Amino acid sequence: MADALKIGVAGLGTVGASLVRILQQRANALTVACGRPIRVTAVTARDATKDRGILMDGIAWYADPSEMAEKADIDVFVELIGGAEGAAERSVRAALTRGLHVVTANKALLSRHGVELAKIAEQKSRLLNYEAAVAGGIPVIKTLRESLTGNNFTRIYGIMNGTCNYILTRMEREGLSFADCLKEAQRLGYAEADPSFDIEGNDTAHKLSILTTLAFGCEISADKIYLEGITNISIEDIHAAADLGYRIKLLGVAQKTESGIEQRVHPTMVPLDSVIAQVDGVTNAVALESDILGELLMVGPGAGGNATASAVLGDITDIAKSRPGAQDVPVLGRPAHLLEPYRQAEMQSHEGGYFIRLTVQDRTGVFASIATRMAENAISLESIVQHSKEPAAPGRPQTIILVTHATMESAVRTAVGAIKGEGYLIGEPQVIRIERPKG
Repeated sequence: MADALKIGVAGLGTVGASLVRILQQRANALTVACGRPIRVTAVTARDATKDRGILMDGIAWYADPSEMAEKADIDVFVELIGGAEGAAERSVRAALTRGLHVVTANKALLSRHGVELAKIAEQKSRLLNYEAAVAGGIPVIKTLRESLTGNNFTRIYGIMNGTCNYILTRMEREGLSFADCLKEAQRLGYAEADPSFDIEGNDTAHKLSILTTLAFGCEISADKIYLEGITNISIEDIHAAADLGYRIKLLGVAQKTESGIEQRVHPTMVPLDSVIAQVDGVTNAVALESDILGELLMVGPGAGGNATASAVLGDITDIAKSRPGAQDVPVLGRPAHLLEPYRQAEMQSHEGGYFIRLTVQDRTGVFASIATRMAENAISLESIVQHSKEPAAPGRPQTIILVTHATMESAVRTAVGAIKGEGYLIGEPQVIRIERPKG
């Protein structure tokens, strides 16, 4: 039997502790499956005295992750610290430079430094695995890097943040406000005390940037993603969407266009009868569209200690089964030096349907004015309806809902801007894109 694969784990939070516990409890089964033992021989975390429910016999403790990466008797460095810079970046770089394999769940690190770290891994002929960085327990990274090699991808989209999906699901099912649902998500541990990274779409953007590189063979460009969060979604939007046959989801979307690659994260209306509309709560879903396969939708748990630990464990066992000294799969789907420069397609050129909600003063000519502004910008309307709970009355604000056929983003923005200048609009208009999945 081959020598044991020695693991060093940096970070013993929920995921790290779960991982060590699983490796210890299932040591015999993993040895049989991988053809060699897998042993945790070193760990590092902030508090050495905390009881994490794991056995520490034979495990070396390091106070500094970089020191563990540089000096510990390990073959694989597992980074579960988090963050794009600081200890995570320094220790992963040190581990790869030393010639260790690396497993990480850190999407922020990869979205910022992924290409550079991939080059180091490939120069050292070492594996850099990161299944847990995107969509938790869904094996989308392995699918893109290995299973669907040879496919030409046209679009990737999905629900990649469980916090946002949970909030939108509760708003629809229970008629609660965004603020109330956020408080409940925080109470249950689905949202952080400072939830801005999730609800403003940044978490989804980091994940999308990695999938974009794997699918389209371009350099990672997280800072080129059009970004909208869900903080402006009201219960009125939820109800109006349902009345029109849609459900609102926060989607990350990347697709090839004639002008380049479009990456966007924003609230999206999807048809109620589509598969992705049925993905509720903290569950994630990622859809891949390609020329050979067509569409593949992958659904599963996107977060949590066990789901993330399962993905990390899968990456470790892949290393345990690999040939000594071999780098079997390019880190980012193709050798890092062959990645193409990212060519951004401007969001103003995006073409699709739109939901537009306007609160207006109840006065003669408003409907005609709105229709005129749309026609001036060659926007075809699927429907335009008054959507107010109370009957029209002089002086009472009214809500008008418009649904467009496929049109250009720039045209919608111009038309809405012209409507704002007419003087009858109350508050800011709401504009939500409509995505019509194939499945």
